[in-house]
Amino acid sequence: MLLTLTTTHRPATDLGYLLVKHPAKVHTFDVPTGTAYVMYPEATEDRCTAALMLDVDPQRLRAQRDAFELSQYVNDRPYAASSLLASALAKVFRSALRGASKDRPDLAAVPIPLEIHVPVLRGTVELVNRLFGPLGWDVTATRIPLEPEIGGDSRYVDLRLTGELRVADALNHLYVLLPVLDDGKHYWVAPDEIEKLLRSGEGWLAGHPEKVLIARRYLAHRKSYATTALQILAEDEAPATEEEAELPVPRRAPLAEQRRDAVLAALEETGAGRVLDLGCGGGALLTALMKQRSFTEIVGADVSSRALEIAARRLRIDRLPDRQRDRIRLIQTALTYRDDRLRGFDAAVLMEVIEHVDLARLPALEMAVFGHARPGAVVVTTPNAEYNVHYEGLTGMRHSDHRFEWTRAEFAAWAERVAAEHGYTVTIRGVGEEHEATGAPTQLALFTIDEKNEA
Repeated sequence: MLLTLTTTHRPATDLGYLLVKHPAKVHTFDVPTGTAYVMYPEATEDRCTAALMLDVDPQRLRAQRDAFELSQYVNDRPYAASSLLASALAKVFRSALRGASKDRPDLAAVPIPLEIHVPVLRGTVELVNRLFGPLGWDVTATRIPLEPEIGGDSRYVDLRLTGELRVADALNHLYVLLPVLDDGKHYWVAPDEIEKLLRSGEGWLAGHPEKVLIARRYLAHRKSYATTALQILAEDEAPATEEEAELPVPRRAPLAEQRRDAVLAALEETGAGRVLDLGCGGGALLTALMKQRSFTEIVGADVSSRALEIAARRLRIDRLPDRQRDRIRLIQTALTYRDDRLRGFDAAVLMEVIEHVDLARLPALEMAVFGHARPGAVVVTTPNAEYNVHYEGLTGMRHSDHRFEWTRAEFAAWAERVAAEHGYTVTIRGVGEEHEATGAPTQLALFTIDEKNEA
């Protein structure tokens, strides 16, 4: 099977630096299903083409887990682009997929003219356009006809993509979407495939109109995996109920990003070094905390063991250098119970957590966090129910798992009561674009221990 990548950027032979493959050589790679070759059928200053060819070994293919509709003996795997080609691409162009180029780092970071050709790809013309069109490509997909004596069209297309994109973006599009179009991976899909999807889809998958279909097919229709991936995308980028809705004023960044930035800013105000992320979920905030060197000890706590597993994969804890690994811990605990492991921290964060707790259990959380753990500061964020009127089609709460959503007055009353009962002072602010009548979409409370009470 074959894939070519062409550029007319001048000098076009700079493509060799971006792919980390010299245009004057034929490069050979052993892959689990055969042998991959990278060569340059043309390499001039005006035009340069890199070709990736995968020669599938039938015996190796048989050794792979049989996940195909066709027989393991007679099938289209050696010819039609699929997850086999995507896997070869990931091995051969590993640095290029990351956007890394030691010799041309500036060029790797900017869009250049590109043309991609995949001569044989399983899929429909309509689906190819739905997948690649929203990503900035001009798509030409031609149905491949059957032999004349048979007549009609086959289930394969000849695909050409043209556009100005970063080489890394182009390769990541292919890495994800080739197996999506084929809809049949050649290997067992394990939970680490979620991380691969999120890593390769960074910057484009969350906003793709077909992200649900992409997640389901890429993760081999494993419902729990796809659900987890979509939840993380919503957490990291833009939840459909909040970020895709038409708001009264434009936003400079997704609300999820603004919320994280507001929490980080509040923590910086307190001067905290040792921080708890209570109800950390899949680790969206933990990732941001790890990037700030001022946070010397970070603990993520959640009642869900599955959420903690996802957070560990996202943070790549097992691959962190020792110094970094020593900064982060994940613990399983219920926030409505007292836990001595949570005591003695400079600050704690409850980001979009309290609204997931039954109102009857909220006093237990208050006592466990503000009374027993008693960090020096607590940052709490929660939706502003008044703002919900701006989300078109939203008739209830923003998330099906929310037990309640408060108005600004209700949140202020709760925060002031908690502060008074536990010896804190509190300030409240909005997060996100503010509307004159309804306020901001998210409300944030910063609790700090009242030094008078401590004395």
